[in-house]
Parts: sequence; C-alpha cells; structure tokens
Amino acid sequence: MAGTLNKVMLIGHLGDDIKMHYFEGGNCIGRFPLATNEVYINKQTNEKITSTEWHNLVVRNKAAEICEKYLSKGDKIYAEGRIKSRQWTNDEGIVKNTTEIQVTEFTFLSVKKDSDSNKHASNSESKNTNYDSSNEQSPINDLPF
Repeated sequence: MAGTLNKVMLIGHLGDDIKMHYFEGGNCIGRFPLATNEVYINKQTNEKITSTEWHNLVVRNKAAEICEKYLSKGDKIYAEGRIKSRQWTNDEGIVKNTTEIQVTEFTFLSVKKDSDSNKHASNSESKNTNYDSSNEQSPINDLPF
C-alpha cells in the first residue's frame, strides 16, 4: 500500500480544565483529557453498561489559547487530529510512554464559560466555535469563529 492514514475523530466531554505550557518565542501547548462513552446492554443481566475511554488531547499555539479561553471541565467538543506516541522521563528518572491526540480541528458543542451572558444575548445556550489549524498561517483568518 502506497499511502497511510492517521486520523481520529472524537466527540466527548473534557475531564479537566486545559493545562497550558508556554515556551520561549511565544509558542504554547495545551493539554486536556477527553472522555468518550460507549453504552451497551449486558445480554445476560439486561443491564445498561457505560464504558468510558479517556483520550489525552493536545492543542498548540492559537488553538490552545482559544481552548483555554472558552473551555472548562465538563464541556462537550468535537475534535479531529492524529495519534502520536511519545516517550518522556518523569522527575524520578523513570521513562514513561504516552499516546496523545494532536488536535488539528475542533468544534465546541457545549460551553459553560460565559453561559450566563450567552443566554441573555441570544436564544442559544452554547457557543459553537470551529477551528482548523491549517488556517493558522493565514493573517486573514485571525478570528477563531
């Protein structure tokens, strides 16, 4: 096979607020856990079972700043990106492995921050924001929505 594909699409809820890290030169990175749920019926007990899968999402630069500004724990988002595995050494010198989703596009599906002002300003209770990192280089697309 000549080509390969590494693409992930998720809809889930943030398990925590965005954790930001800033670097010299003005770049930044944001990390947050995203929970997705699978619901099924146990055929033996006829019981409804919910299985939660946790994903480590990473956003960079402008996307990270947008997420930090608008998202908080519990918010629902749609995210697209690619799987990336990396190794790192913790403070005790132990080598750790982690798998992350490098987010390239996202849409806010429900946002709690500023929800009171949103309810008064319009009939919508959520702020829908779309972001595509492929537009990040273009000065015309400075606005995230």
